[in-house]
Amino acid sequence: MTDPEHAGRRISVLVVDDQSLVRDGISRIVRAQPDMSAVASASDGAQAVDRVRELRPDVVLMDVRMPGLDGVEATRRITAEQADSAPRVLGLTSYDNDTYAIGMLRAGAVGFILKDSTAVQLADAIRAAWDGTFTAAMSTTQRLLRHLTENPEAPGDAGRPGAPGASSDTRALEALDTLTARERDILARVVAGRSNPEIARELYVAEVTVKTHVGHVLMKLGVRDRVQLVIWAYRHGLADSLTTPSTDQGSLPAPSGGPGASRDAGNGSLTSPGSDVTSPGSDVPGQSG
Repeated sequence: MTDPEHAGRRISVLVVDDQSLVRDGISRIVRAQPDMSAVASASDGAQAVDRVRELRPDVVLMDVRMPGLDGVEATRRITAEQADSAPRVLGLTSYDNDTYAIGMLRAGAVGFILKDSTAVQLADAIRAAWDGTFTAAMSTTQRLLRHLTENPEAPGDAGRPGAPGASSDTRALEALDTLTARERDILARVVAGRSNPEIARELYVAEVTVKTHVGHVLMKLGVRDRVQLVIWAYRHGLADSLTTPSTDQGSLPAPSGGPGASRDAGNGSLTSPGSDVTSPGSDVPGQSG
């Protein structure tokens, strides 16, 4: 099922990396996708901020480690400056490192992807990021979730204010009470890892209807996106009570990918049978950053 808002549109992508070989290689992979366009590139965080102001791309592939303004600070400035119209930022790193990932998520990124990912995984991650779905190496997902929910400085603590002096969990429950029955159902499925197309199929509604409900939930709970929504539920100990018997409990939203995409049960990587991605070696070039 295709979101009418996205139907017929090409995803505009800004590639940010301090190595020209990496920028060129990733741009070629992006241009090889029928539903994407590489609109520009930048070699550091300051250039990335300027390019976003000028071009307003849909997705920014942001190298985490760069000289000068690094990817974390650039992401923070982009999300703060652009607010609700900010592009989806997907961190690029060579290392499966919790520190980098947590820094990007706190700054407002919707996830991160390793540079040794395949071209198919990169393309699917871009699509998932555009849809606002969390993307990360499965090996770090549970560690990230545990850290973000236990760390008092972690994102996801937002919510409607309750009575003066009320505890954070009390305010969370008060915010939860403002949701309609259908919105709570949608919330449960998002927390359980369902993508918008999957929720639409389960509830026999249009995908645009699901997206509308998700928007209402985000607004009522005072969180920015689906990633923060999942963190919010776990931070307040509501994840298990929200999930329904038909859901896969305890997982983060999985990248939806393109037609035929599925999550490999062994390592959580995205696979797309029959993909026509054309990139020599099919690996994302570059190993630094």
